[in-house]
Formats: sequence, structure tokens, C-alpha cells
Amino acid sequence: MTIIAAADGSALGNPGPAGWGWFIDKDTWASGGWRHGTNNIGELTAVLDLLQQTAGTDEDLMIWCDSTYVINSITKWMPGWKAKGWVKKDGKPVQNLEIMKALDAAMAGRRVQFKWVKGHTGHELNEEADRLATAAALACQQGRTPDAGPGFTVHPGRKWAHAQETLDAPDTPAVTGDAPTSPEAEVIELERALLTPAVRSNAKAMSSLLHPQWSEIGSSGRHWTREEALTMGPLPGPVSLDVISAERLSDELILLIWRSTSESGSRLRSSLWQRTPAGWQQRFHQGTPEPQA
Repeated sequence: MTIIAAADGSALGNPGPAGWGWFIDKDTWASGGWRHGTNNIGELTAVLDLLQQTAGTDEDLMIWCDSTYVINSITKWMPGWKAKGWVKKDGKPVQNLEIMKALDAAMAGRRVQFKWVKGHTGHELNEEADRLATAAALACQQGRTPDAGPGFTVHPGRKWAHAQETLDAPDTPAVTGDAPTSPEAEVIELERALLTPAVRSNAKAMSSLLHPQWSEIGSSGRHWTREEALTMGPLPGPVSLDVISAERLSDELILLIWRSTSESGSRLRSSLWQRTPAGWQQRFHQGTPEPQA
């Protein structure tokens, strides 16, 4: 039987007080954190601890992650890094090297499948892992020790609470599928996430997607600051996103041109996304009303 879990990380300020958490069921979970760390370190540590704690079982393991950085690092990039002496294609050293090496060792001989889930969309296990990681980061911020949780204990013959068919059932609010196959695809999905009520009503989720120097020139001509954006709340109604182009300006910058359509009309929009240690974050956004036919 496959053990199904979710792993997540959180950093308040990024970097700042940071936490990690993984969740299988109400009796099997763990979390931890530090006074200072990044979201990526939290995400990686959650997966590493899960792998290490489940090392004593011969069950298959499936891990839900909302971080394409974590999934791609382990499943796509790591073999190339190792072959090149743990440096990237551009010759720069691999970030978070010690954790990456530990993950490589923990994956040896394991049957592990990773699945990507869009964060903050109601996926049961992902929401629990996010809650644990955030609680651990808050504990570190307040000078408390995070709750380590019961952890994982091997129980021969145990049937796990979350079977594969249950998580993939049509009535389960899970976002299934593999991670986006390109940075452009990831940025498009993140742009869509910024339009959803689940993200816009969650300041933490919004904060993770907006660059610290974020700003916007709205379609009305008004200038919006990041602080104002974090308190905007959900949009008045549904908004569709139609991609016009996604241009990679460099390895760290993608310019997304798209059209939004809502009850108030359509607008042409441009969003500049920047790759940071926390992942892709929107750096600038501008909207322009389309002329009415």
C-alpha cells in the first residue's frame, strides 16, 4: 500500500522565522522550524524529514507538494547537479547544497512519487501541511519551540487513512497532475492563482507571490503599493485569464502579457515575474482598458 503525505514550508518575511511540516493523518505528522530561514529551506526540510522518518518501511511513498522548486530539484535537476560536481549548468553552486545532498541520500533505494498541487485550493493534505508549517514559523517568531508532532512509527499491517483512490475521487477538492513543465507554465499558473478568492483573501498567500518591491499601475491609472495589495481582498467577481504571450527575458525574469475578462469588461495586462529564493514572484503589474468595439 502507498503512504500518501503532503509536505510544505513557510517563512514569515522570507527570509525570516521559518517552519516546515508534513502530514499523513491526524495521528501521523511532524513539524519544526528555525528563527531565521527561507520558504525553500522549509519546503525541502519537510520532504527530507518525511523521507528520513519513513525510511524504516518498505511501503511506496507519494508526496504532494505545492513547490515546483522542490519537485524539480529532486526529480529533474539533481542527477545533472551530481554529475557536474553539484554545480548548475551556468557553473554556479547549487543552492541549499547540504539539504540537497541529504535528500539525494534519503531517496536512494526508495519508491517515491511526487505530485504537484496548487497551494491554498482546499486540498486536504496540503492544507494540513501548510497549517503545520505556518504554526511552526509563528512559534519560532514568538520564541517558542514548535510542536514536533507524533512523527512516523512503523506499524506492520497498518492501513493508512488516505488511500490513493480516495484522494483522486471526483468529489475530492484536490488539484491533481504533475508540476508545470516550464517556468512560463508555472508563472501562468501563479498568475491565475492571484485571481482566486482563496489567495486574495489570504495575506500570507498573497505575500508569498508578490515581490518585496512589488507595485502596480492599475487600469484606472492609480499606483498600488504592495501593502495596499495585501489588504485588497477578493475581486468583485470571476475573472478569466487569456494568455497572449509569455516571454523569458532572462533566466530570472518572465514577462507575461494577458487579457482579463470580467463583468466590467476586458483589459490588457502585463506582469513581470522574477525568480527569487522563494520561487517566482510578481514584481510589477499594469492594466490597460481595451477600447470598446
